Amino acid sequence: MSTAPQERTNLHVDITVEVPVDHAFRVFTGHFDEIKPRAHNLLPVPIERTVLEPRVGGTIYDIGTDGSICTWARVLAYEPPHRLAFSWDISPQWRIEPDPARTSEVEIRFTSEAPDRTRVVLEHRNLDRHGQGWEGFTSLDTGDGWPLYLARYRDVAERVARDGSTSALA
Repeated sequence: MSTAPQERTNLHVDITVEVPVDHAFRVFTGHFDEIKPRAHNLLPVPIERTVLEPRVGGTIYDIGTDGSICTWARVLAYEPPHRLAFSWDISPQWRIEPDPARTSEVEIRFTSEAPDRTRVVLEHRNLDRHGQGWEGFTSLDTGDGWPLYLARYRDVAERVARDGSTSALA
């Protein structure tokens, strides 16, 4: 995993996965529930599952063990197998931000480097739109932000490829 020099209001992280580009994209979108840590939770109860609706206009939301729902992102671009973008509707105070003008964007690009190797580049941009405290989103040193998501993603993508599991990939 590597990180590019950071622009002031953007965060860049990339990773290489040893799977074809189509598989890489399908696993990221179809297995997002396994990628997002359960501890990253804005609900007052534990998360039962996380859903990424695979279409422009879809949302990303957590479902609590009591059936409650926390919608924390909107799908802005869905271009299989090369691009996914969504809003980041979480404030620096770790609350839902209802004003789209005060949200940032996460874009993930999938580029084939070889038949069985894909570079995945994540850019979290326009962080300053969040207002006071936005700088806290730019740290790569905490070990629980985007580098953690991408490390978990690589594990899931390579496990699914190895096991031949395609249930959530259809």
